[in-house]
Amino acid sequence: MRSYSMGRAARLLGVSADTVRRWADAGRLPTRRDEGGRRLVAGEDLAAFAAALAAADADDGAGGDGEEGGSRTSVRNAFPGIITAVKLGDVAAQVELQAGPHRLVSLLTREAVEELGLAVGMEAVARVKATNVHVDRA
Repeated sequence: MRSYSMGRAARLLGVSADTVRRWADAGRLPTRRDEGGRRLVAGEDLAAFAAALAAADADDGAGGDGEEGGSRTSVRNAFPGIITAVKLGDVAAQVELQAGPHRLVSLLTREAVEELGLAVGMEAVARVKATNVHVDRA
């Protein structure tokens, strides 16, 4: 089974390595030490922890369940982040959002951007619902 360093686990979870270390020190995230004394997280443990974090975020209103200004939606792939660019055309617009380590680019109508008041520096949530998603092995 694959194991992950604390730094790599942090990048996968979208938090700092210090946060992962605190979770491990508190017993929330199981770790083991390798022969060099470095802490590692088993892949299965990291996957379970990531799923638990996502569920907790959804319970706290971050998952679009209608709380904290969210709307009810069937879309489960939500990426909260900050708008880093807005490019307006005559009819269409392009909005870039940085969500942790992920850069998402959305093409939408200019009218939608104006109605939502989207601008650089605003918080936003990109929601992705796809019928075809490719997953490559890292």
